[in-house]
Amino acid sequence: MNPARPGGVREQTTRERWQRVHNLLDQGVSLLECARRLDVALNTVKRYARMKEPTGDRRAPRYRPTLVDPYRHHLRTRRAEDPAAPVLQLFREINESGYTGSLTLLYRYITQGRAEGDKPVTTPQRFARLLLTRPENLRDKDTALLRELTETCPELSELARLAGEFAQLLTPLEDNDAKLTDWITTVHAADLPHLHSFANGLELDRAAVDAGLTLPYHNGRTEGVNTRTKRITRQMHGRAGFPLLRHRILLP
Repeated sequence: MNPARPGGVREQTTRERWQRVHNLLDQGVSLLECARRLDVALNTVKRYARMKEPTGDRRAPRYRPTLVDPYRHHLRTRRAEDPAAPVLQLFREINESGYTGSLTLLYRYITQGRAEGDKPVTTPQRFARLLLTRPENLRDKDTALLRELTETCPELSELARLAGEFAQLLTPLEDNDAKLTDWITTVHAADLPHLHSFANGLELDRAAVDAGLTLPYHNGRTEGVNTRTKRITRQMHGRAGFPLLRHRILLP
């Protein structure tokens, strides 16, 4: 599920540090002594001690769009056919197809591994935003990215489908309570533990949830007044008493 490229200095450092910590722990060295010997924070040693094996998880690199992107498929195909193809030759080929960038930019693009990447590079935060945005509000390229991401992993595909079904329930309808029951049953049958927790939370206050999904009423206006009152109170803190606060609320 991780769209980042494997390998790298950070992953290597993580594995080496995990190995050193566990070597000391196997010798009976205490956590505090491990921290002293390795010259790292005690909390860092505790974190590595809890790991059963070194993890390669890390933040996916965030690349800006470049002039090379439209020629990514050509570069990937050519390098698959001939891994030793000179970059200068690839530069000439994409130049003939309309590439207007520099040779240095192409070198950097290939060095970063962006030509070989089979999966789109993004971050968990951006994926969550794409997943929770109404499909009609997404730009075409965001829609394509979301589709490409979900197609790379069965769990992501299932998550996207369930999130979309729940989003439809947020438009109040009389039978939404029954649909919610079916949705929760489907969630519990899926191998998505975090959604299980969400579904369990819905069940804890099911009457209120059903009311929110089936009735056209809400307390949004009341909450708006409460927020405005709190803002005015903060602005007046230590400067005036209740009469002025009452005046500002009733006579804006």
